[in-house]
Amino acid sequence: MFSLLTAVIGSLQFGFNTGVINAPEQKLRAFFNATWMERYGEPIKPGVCTIVWSFAVAIFSVGGMVGSFSVGVVANKFGRRKSMILVNILALIGGGLMGLCTLCSSFEMVIAGRLIIGLFCGLFTGLTPMYVGEVSPTPLRGAFGTLHQLGVVIGILIAQVFGLEYLLGSDKLWPVLLALTVLPAILQCLLLPFCPESPRYLLINLNEEEQARKALVRLRGYEDVGKDMQEMKEESAKMAMEKKVTIPELFRTAAYRQPLLIAVMLQLSQQLSGINAVFYYSTGIFKSAGVTQPIYATIGAGAVNTVFTVVSLFLVERAGRRTLHLIGLSGMAISALVMTIALLLKDIEAVRYLSIAAVFAFVAMFEMGPGPIPWFIVAELFSQGPRPAAMAVAGCSNWTANFLVGVSFPKLEKVSQNKGEV
Repeated sequence: MFSLLTAVIGSLQFGFNTGVINAPEQKLRAFFNATWMERYGEPIKPGVCTIVWSFAVAIFSVGGMVGSFSVGVVANKFGRRKSMILVNILALIGGGLMGLCTLCSSFEMVIAGRLIIGLFCGLFTGLTPMYVGEVSPTPLRGAFGTLHQLGVVIGILIAQVFGLEYLLGSDKLWPVLLALTVLPAILQCLLLPFCPESPRYLLINLNEEEQARKALVRLRGYEDVGKDMQEMKEESAKMAMEKKVTIPELFRTAAYRQPLLIAVMLQLSQQLSGINAVFYYSTGIFKSAGVTQPIYATIGAGAVNTVFTVVSLFLVERAGRRTLHLIGLSGMAISALVMTIALLLKDIEAVRYLSIAAVFAFVAMFEMGPGPIPWFIVAELFSQGPRPAAMAVAGCSNWTANFLVGVSFPKLEKVSQNKGEV
């Protein structure tokens, strides 16, 4: 559990950096304007400010795309444990850039910091599940595998709480809020040396059988690890027989096209549903709806997200993957429709709270299926040979859709508001 929870700090950081940009939106916009005034002697145009803001949000996903493609190379070259230590250097650099942006009067440092943090998070979305899966006992691998998603939603909730005005969401302390990711990075670097390396990596990748056995003894707490060793040897023999598939071969081979299409479509449905528009911009959404304290509604959405992630852990093994995913997407569509109606009728005070309920339902239905299922369905659709390539393609699809939502939502919202006024 010590090793698992240490690894899941990376998942928590992914969630934190997804949700942290939400609360200080107005502070960041004011900072962009003040920096622009200082440089050019005139205020930044609203349209330009929106573009800079949405780019600062969405550049996180560009880093994530690159990071997700690099997971396999990094993990195999340095090992799972050492890779996590090295990748945390990116969190220190990215957090430092964002934390010092006001001192240097540079909004470019915010954008650069978000890009580097995105690269860090893209790597950890692969490293954490990989390490957790490889050190977990076989009967508990599925249950422990859900810790990644749970770490993500807890990280989002922590970011929302610390984003409160009287904590770190104030005019002076918001750079500290963005830089806070440095602390868990340091903590993880201090704890990881006490965690054993993945026994599977030691045996299958490095062929170090004795080191793998010692790591297993540390993890299991007893000397008789023959059953685990035999399982890993069989897996190693299977990998030697099965040809490793590259990404171009994955697209060219007819047998992989249907499972690849399913995997990519599930990832696209997760992100293009607009869920990250809620995590990135929910405070602004609630403010537009006329909610007097939008940050508390945002924290409520984070709490609902966490609770229904736990609920989904029990449902996902009882109901079919396809059924849960379709129910979740249908529920999100209905919730989005209700939210639209509530925003149109926001002048009626009682209806304002309907928008909060709609966002809560939207998040809850997301965690029923579209949230957890796409992350592990790829492993179930592909065998050992094509799995790394399929994971890279699916991960890149997810981050690309994430970027499109992040960069386009503010502009789409502005266009919709202008048309509404006309």
